[in-house]
Amino acid sequence: MSSQNLPKKKPLPWLKLAMLAVVLLAGAFVLLRGANPRELIDQGMSLVRLAGPVAFFAAMAVLPAAGAPLMAFTLSAGEAFGAQLSMGGVIALSLAMIALNLALTYWLARYALRPLLTNLVTRYGYKIPSITSKNALSATLVVRLTPGPPFFLQGYLLGLAEVPFKLYMIASWLCVLPWAVGALVMGKGILNGNFKVAATGVGVLVVAVVLVQLARNKYAKRAD
Repeated sequence: MSSQNLPKKKPLPWLKLAMLAVVLLAGAFVLLRGANPRELIDQGMSLVRLAGPVAFFAAMAVLPAAGAPLMAFTLSAGEAFGAQLSMGGVIALSLAMIALNLALTYWLARYALRPLLTNLVTRYGYKIPSITSKNALSATLVVRLTPGPPFFLQGYLLGLAEVPFKLYMIASWLCVLPWAVGALVMGKGILNGNFKVAATGVGVLVVAVVLVQLARNKYAKRAD
């Protein structure tokens, strides 16, 4: 489709969102002024442990579909439950919950919230991508490997585009796997004060960045 035939796009309300972010940050600064960051972290981790692994990992499977940052869970899971479940158990559970979240996001976008999301996309003059059997994999990888859009928005976009579910699940899970593992290890090291472990997690993330860039450059042309 030529640029002349595209509907005129309305500007997204970035200014309102930025103002809201400033207000929230200012409020947080007022509330936390004079607080000890280490004490706040310890208190937060105590609350997470008190809630228990069942509540934590259930929230990890559900809340990112509503916009909660997945990073908040991956950074804290290792330190919160590594001693109780082992680090390997935490990683395995986290990856399983991410898979459940991917499935939930897809269902919401393709079925439950499809009319609402379609109207929202149309309102701002955007077009749901056209997915075919030839470009489904390339388009999915480009969406998942493009930095910037939040994880849940990527899932909504792919669900609206009706990417085949099996392909969506496998490609999305593999794309997020190195980021999740790196964040889990890094968070464990940072919150525990073990910089060797933290450096290992950072190393995984650096490798993930390099691989993502190479893969995106490879598949972007195919998606076009």
